[in-house]
Amino acid sequence: MDPALGTIQLSDADQTLKNAPAIGMVETNSIAAGIAIADAMLKRAPVELLECRPVCPGKFIILVGGLTDPVNEAMSAAIARGTETVVDSLLLPNVHPSIFPAIVGAVEAREVEALGIVETISVASTIVAADASAKGADVLLTEMRLANGLGGKSFYLMVGDLANVEAGVQAGVEKIKSHGLLVRFEIVQQLHGQVKEKIMF
Repeated sequence: MDPALGTIQLSDADQTLKNAPAIGMVETNSIAAGIAIADAMLKRAPVELLECRPVCPGKFIILVGGLTDPVNEAMSAAIARGTETVVDSLLLPNVHPSIFPAIVGAVEAREVEALGIVETISVASTIVAADASAKGADVLLTEMRLANGLGGKSFYLMVGDLANVEAGVQAGVEKIKSHGLLVRFEIVQQLHGQVKEKIMF
């Protein structure tokens, strides 16, 4: 990533997860089950809990990070504990290091020559697409909004020069479009300063 695009500001506790090689996600249709599943995952394996909260519409997501084998073990515990309440899950090894800072909102963009927005129908598809975007172009992921107040939808933002943002958006869209998971994507050049203040750090 070009340092001129922005900075990543992680706490000391979060810094170790910046290079975590794997992320696991579980989405349930029950808040009660979601809490019990999160507990089972952390008791089974040494992973870090990244997200654990209710999301729209009345579901619950758990997101963990860490080494691939422990994350895989935690995911196995989640499926065993959650059974029919698990509506979606994802194990993403070799995850791009910019994914975690974008999830926790630890990114500050400096220059915004172009902004890419990819909107999807699920949490898992957003993470997969964002990972593809970050690996496919020199872009800075600035935010990943995972189903919070969005009726179950999710989206992510990326910035960079126009050519790289176009390449990043294309990489993310191609990763999920054939599965019917894409809602819409947009590329905005020279984002207006007032809009930037409202939607970006």
